[in-house]
Amino acid sequence: MSTTSPRRQVYVAPRAFLLSRKTFHPHDRLRYHGLVSNPDDNRPRFFCDAMLGGLARWLRAAGYDALFEYGIDDGDLVNRCRANGHVLLSCDGPMFERNVIKSGQVRALRLPRGLSNIEALRFVHDELGLSVGKPRCMACGGRLDEVPKHTIAGEAPPLAYRNCEQFWRCQRCGRLLWQGTHWQKISRRLAELDAPPPTTLNT
Repeated sequence: MSTTSPRRQVYVAPRAFLLSRKTFHPHDRLRYHGLVSNPDDNRPRFFCDAMLGGLARWLRAAGYDALFEYGIDDGDLVNRCRANGHVLLSCDGPMFERNVIKSGQVRALRLPRGLSNIEALRFVHDELGLSVGKPRCMACGGRLDEVPKHTIAGEAPPLAYRNCEQFWRCQRCGRLLWQGTHWQKISRRLAELDAPPPTTLNT
């Protein structure tokens, strides 16, 4: 989705990546500690480590509240996940040697290194059995409320106001969003996550 803040127009659109499913070494795959339930009204919340900001934005597009803070200390990250019930996502092997993670006090999933954002999203999606839901704000992860078009006539860019009929407001950061052409590309990527695998015919 495209978005505006009170100060300036901001476009939050991740790069387009090709979906691919790699074969990972068993030691890369980890260790998911704790069960994740996924009813629409109780989706897991994630906290991505300092290297996974792109994944956080894609998780938000897929309907999940995903936090990310650049440069956050590993100890602070683990403590906040424990305090608030977030599922920790990281590629950092030593992080998973912490007792609070090994014991299951902090639920965590270790991702293989070197994945693109969309590959990382597919890995999390498949490992935790997630499903794509209604998109959240890609800037902060807040819920989106649809707003009447006539109420944002002076706020939306003229081109967006003329071409779009639906607009949304983020409950958390207040940004105004609409579905630009780039969102169609994002939607296609997300739709592929829940699509059944192709059937292989024996000949």
